[in-house]
Amino acid sequence: MTTENNPKGKTLTHIDKNNQPTMVDVSEKVITLRRAEAITHIELPPEVQAVLEGGEINSKKGPVFQTAIIAGVMAAKKTHELIPFCHPINIESCKINIKAISQSQLEIRCVAQLHAKTGVEMEALTGASVAALTVYDMCKALSHDIVISQTRLVQKSGGKSDIKK
Repeated sequence: MTTENNPKGKTLTHIDKNNQPTMVDVSEKVITLRRAEAITHIELPPEVQAVLEGGEINSKKGPVFQTAIIAGVMAAKKTHELIPFCHPINIESCKINIKAISQSQLEIRCVAQLHAKTGVEMEALTGASVAALTVYDMCKALSHDIVISQTRLVQKSGGKSDIKK
């Protein structure tokens, strides 16, 4: 990607000077505390809303939110196996919180952190996404009208640039 069509002069980091895909070289970077927070939302149809009690959904497969939390953490730890060129990292902390923000909407928040030379954004995004997919999987017997939306990074710190949205 050239900077001609890009007024901010930014380039893609996973493309080398020969326009070939490449892993970013972090060998010269300094180890710092890296933290990232991602959220995703789930819209619940009335059939699923009807079984949301006390902030939890229970199904024949077990407690939905607790299972989704476990799945999200497992996925965050395996992000490098899913996303090309994502560095394998040793996540030191991964917390997932699922809460009803209205009768029809859930918010899943994933916060991941570690001391490393590379960021943990993709792990936080993956954790939130897979937790949401797990909620969908466990509730799809009630309705296929569940909508997962607005997955986004809301905060990152510890690298070249900090972001807070």
